[in-house]
Amino acid sequence: MTTPCSKSLDRKLAAIQADPSGSREFILADAKDADMAFGMGAPGRSPERHDGELGFRSLADYRDQMEQIVEAGLVDIMLMSASTNEELTIRRRLFDDSEVTPAVRANDTTDIHVVRGGRIHEAASKPFRSASIDHIQCGHLDCEVKERTVGADLGLYSVTFANNRDDDLETIEAYRTFRDEAERKGFRHFLEVFDPNLADCVASDVLPGFINDLIARTLAGVTSSARPLFLKMVYHGPRATEELVNYDPSLVIGILGGSAGTTRDAFQLIHEAQKYGARVALFGRKINNAENQLAFVRFLRLIVDGELDPVEAVRAYHAVLEKLGIVPRRSLEDDLVLETGVMSYGGSETTISLPPTTTVVETSVETPPTDEAPDEAPDEAPDEAPDEAPDEAPVTESSPDFSAMTADERLAYHRSRLASLLGS
Repeated sequence: MTTPCSKSLDRKLAAIQADPSGSREFILADAKDADMAFGMGAPGRSPERHDGELGFRSLADYRDQMEQIVEAGLVDIMLMSASTNEELTIRRRLFDDSEVTPAVRANDTTDIHVVRGGRIHEAASKPFRSASIDHIQCGHLDCEVKERTVGADLGLYSVTFANNRDDDLETIEAYRTFRDEAERKGFRHFLEVFDPNLADCVASDVLPGFINDLIARTLAGVTSSARPLFLKMVYHGPRATEELVNYDPSLVIGILGGSAGTTRDAFQLIHEAQKYGARVALFGRKINNAENQLAFVRFLRLIVDGELDPVEAVRAYHAVLEKLGIVPRRSLEDDLVLETGVMSYGGSETTISLPPTTTVVETSVETPPTDEAPDEAPDEAPDEAPDEAPDEAPVTESSPDFSAMTADERLAYHRSRLASLLGS
């Protein structure tokens, strides 16, 4: 079996469903399924890459990063391609003694076919599945009943609506076929709802409502035995998130991370989404492009656990990089800037909306190819960078009383702890 160890995902989902409004549980997923979208660029840029050259990490490096994050227990879900699942879950048995749940991208619709020189993703999305449920569960066709627990028992199913009857009918019919097969084979899933990949098919001012209505409509005819465990969707801001939460509290809302931006972007996004009702975050490129993935994910966890706010976390993350001798891609000042990131694989004109807790620069930008450097920070920053962090506080064995600490004291504590944890 793949899950002799109890899984944090199952415990957290049970707690959230038992008390949707009161539970503070939050589920983190590392979305390392990009090889089902980007091809060679999926593992990210190689450290040996030189300006003007294409240089990507290998698939083996990509999987090594997954293994490190799983072994550290920093996330609740590791999302992979079917081929990586075969290697890590079925062959290496990585998840047997881990609280982390393996999950697999169960379909790869045409809007995530994003390759150099490609145009497939520019047309209306068509449903497609490379992987079969059998291959995800046991590594081959026609699994025996006893084999269905050998691999992963959780998959991501993705839909992208085009606001067109014929295209969208194909999408929802394919989803129904998948649900029926999944229920027969004891395969759980969560549902990803991308924003449309076609420009101007939905007016931007009604896009959040369009997505919310489609989620409600799509799931209205689905009984509990076939419903997704949770959603994965673009964060469209407080109003849209609260609307969905209030409509059906049993829906567990998860947000996707989207393209790489500043560290503040990632930290602020997860903080704001949680504040307004999201209970899951699935970050892919934002984790994969981090200077130190283990430290980055650790700070995501500290934010959702309420131990650090986003600005504190950015400052502490840079302090850890400095102690580890890692040169950040951006200065601390630039990394504290809020940018707007694109929330689709293919670079559609989709924006994130952050609430006005700070001044937010909202724009629509194209997703940069994975072989290019991250975008530079915008000319205007939402607020001035805070002063440099104070000297580190000593780490004690007992848990500190964070409620009695100042922001600087919390920052100093976490700087010291993270640097020690990551092997300074």
